[in-house]
Amino acid sequence: MKIKLIAAVIACSAGIAAHAMTKAEYNTGRDQVKATYNADYSLCKPLTGNARDICREEARGKRDVAYAEMKAMYEPTASHQYDARKVKADAQYSVAKERCDDKSGNAKDVCRKDAKAVHVKALADAKVAEVSKESGKGSIKTTEAKAEANKDVREAAYKADAERCESLSGDVKTKCVADAKLKYGM
Repeated sequence: MKIKLIAAVIACSAGIAAHAMTKAEYNTGRDQVKATYNADYSLCKPLTGNARDICREEARGKRDVAYAEMKAMYEPTASHQYDARKVKADAQYSVAKERCDDKSGNAKDVCRKDAKAVHVKALADAKVAEVSKESGKGSIKTTEAKAEANKDVREAAYKADAERCESLSGDVKTKCVADAKLKYGM
């Protein structure tokens, strides 16, 4: 049963349509995820400072992703698959933000903006995949979702590049901001 569950989680993670889980498999999987989370979380205790925070965030993210993916397998709908992708993006973003706490000043700000840009892209990709499954790949809704996603991704990437310019001064900073605006069509 454990091998079947692991194979199903891997199939779901890869975006391959897996068979729906039975209630018993779902409950067993939830218990397994909880046990894994408790073990992962306990490994964080000897760590200190931000390393402990990162470890805990990784454990939470791994747990949340596993639960969401199992839900998507137990009740395989486009909505649950979107939720699983969203939870994964959110978990990765939380860990990335926590890693930024090791930095300071503009480097930390840039790190957070970069993490946000990656998060926005992952959410946009998840939304486009959901709309595409619901409406069909060539539909108007899919095209509109892609256009909106591209706009959101461009804006987040621009903010990250503009933040890099903040460490500069004078004409170099002005040119940097202008180049970023030109690059992203802002």
